[in-house]
Amino acid sequence: MSPSYQDLLSAAREVIPEVEPSEVAPRVEAGDGPLIIDVRETGEWDQGHLPGAVHIPRGFLESRIGGVASDLDRELLISCASGQRSLLAAVTLRDMGFTNVANLAGGFARWKQNNYPVEVPRILTPAQRSRYSRHILIPEVGEEGQLKLLDSKALLIGAGGLGSPAAYYLAAAGVGTIGLVDDDVVDESNLQRQIIHTTDRVGVNKGESAKEAIRALNPEVQVNVHPFRVNRDNVLDLLQEYDVVVDGADNFPTRYLLADAALMTRTPLVHASILRFEGHASVFQPYDGPCYRCLFPEPPPPDLAPSCGEAGVLGVLCGVMGNIQATEAIKVLLGIGDTLSGRLLIYDALGMTFTELNVRRDPDCPSCGPNADLRLRDYEAWCAGVGTHDHAGATA
Repeated sequence: MSPSYQDLLSAAREVIPEVEPSEVAPRVEAGDGPLIIDVRETGEWDQGHLPGAVHIPRGFLESRIGGVASDLDRELLISCASGQRSLLAAVTLRDMGFTNVANLAGGFARWKQNNYPVEVPRILTPAQRSRYSRHILIPEVGEEGQLKLLDSKALLIGAGGLGSPAAYYLAAAGVGTIGLVDDDVVDESNLQRQIIHTTDRVGVNKGESAKEAIRALNPEVQVNVHPFRVNRDNVLDLLQEYDVVVDGADNFPTRYLLADAALMTRTPLVHASILRFEGHASVFQPYDGPCYRCLFPEPPPPDLAPSCGEAGVLGVLCGVMGNIQATEAIKVLLGIGDTLSGRLLIYDALGMTFTELNVRRDPDCPSCGPNADLRLRDYEAWCAGVGTHDHAGATA
């Protein structure tokens, strides 16, 4: 005869300790309590939960627990509505090898009856849950991460070859505010690689064109169009309004300007560059890794640094590198994974190879070193060779 539900609960209580809310509440308040796993369904979770709890519905427990508790000896407290589902869930975790698992006696209901603090989460709307469902399924993102993306602001310098795919995927991912800085208009020659623009928008400002495409893709994204060139008079005000800046510039003066301004405003900078069949990408976390000038202390001579307009670029290369930028920006905004900070990724489209170089902070870096005199300068003149050895540069 198969055991009944009550038999299963009785057997579980013999191997799983139960903790009263009064025992754990002081530890939760002090911030040194166990990792609380709430195994209720989404509708129940939305009504409130224990402070600091992590939501993993019972049906997903086995597949998602590794994303939040990789240490098998970590102290876990399992919670549900009344303490029954969580008791059986605790047995499952014990069978998976977790050694320090307890059950919240009486569950969330008893916790509330004792008037202990309850967190009522901000939640996604049903439409947002549908749109971002594949993100929500990822333990490292989940609903909390998606809400963080919706609250985030990303500034893209350029809506061209790199900015097109980066903007598209950041918008699709639900980054709530996207700023587009570009004073150029769509040209027919752009359409080979700048996939956010269309033939019928030739002659339209690139920021406005990209805004129209983003609105069609994801209407809830706020798009701020900045139809001008970034310069030392406006760069600090621009960067201070955003959480991350994506560098899609096509010239060295703008790259060095952004590098210095990102340090001044402590804004993470996601960099990429492209030429012919090769692309480079990195992430510069201000004062928490190397900066752009740790990697490239001085700009190359103008005759050794042709632009894409002079040397050409494979259109699909822009998509690869722009999507790498979008990926890194999302990781920065969510605080997950290992970004390209401290690494330079080199992609060779002809050989279909990725090469990675380690980059270290330069103790004598003129921008982020301890003796740096960081000031904005006349980057056009400097990159053209005027005052190349003047690290102090001009004042803003």
